[in-house]
Amino acid sequence: MKKLMIAALVCATASGVMAAGFQASLTPDIAVHDRDTEINGVSIGVWNENPSPQFQWQFGFVNGATGDSVGVQWFIFLPTFYNYAENYSGGQLALVNNTSGNFVGAQLGLVNIAGSFKGFQWGTVNVCQDLIGLQLGVVNYAKHSTSGVQIGLVNIIPENEWFKDGDFGKGMIIFNWGF
Repeated sequence: MKKLMIAALVCATASGVMAAGFQASLTPDIAVHDRDTEINGVSIGVWNENPSPQFQWQFGFVNGATGDSVGVQWFIFLPTFYNYAENYSGGQLALVNNTSGNFVGAQLGLVNIAGSFKGFQWGTVNVCQDLIGLQLGVVNYAKHSTSGVQIGLVNIIPENEWFKDGDFGKGMIIFNWGF
């Protein structure tokens, strides 16, 4: 039994599939674990970047998640400046939040950017490609919306299914929607 466990550990380590529960880092290259190690637990550092398919709390000035990741990106006592991810489910709280692919959850910051977005964006400027959810901010932009609401000073949905005929609804003040 011991030999089987040791062989499994060696195979997992050699393939780089092993997950860790804690990460401490100054940068992704100066860290306890390398940037390709899955962190399912807590990451604390100046700049964190790891994948997390299960769940990861990232506390730092800059937090990054690669691949399909789940968790919360935020710094408790000091402001987080920038959160970024490829595909993310969870919460991002920073001055700037940026998810290039699919985002499900809540983005809270001055500037929030997402590809396909399902959830809640609250900030000064909110931008996404496809909105399903709520954008609350001064300027809200969604290229397309099948089920979304925008509340703010400037609200723009250029490809608005609700307002197919004419320019009405592509840009509105106070309130805009696409269902």
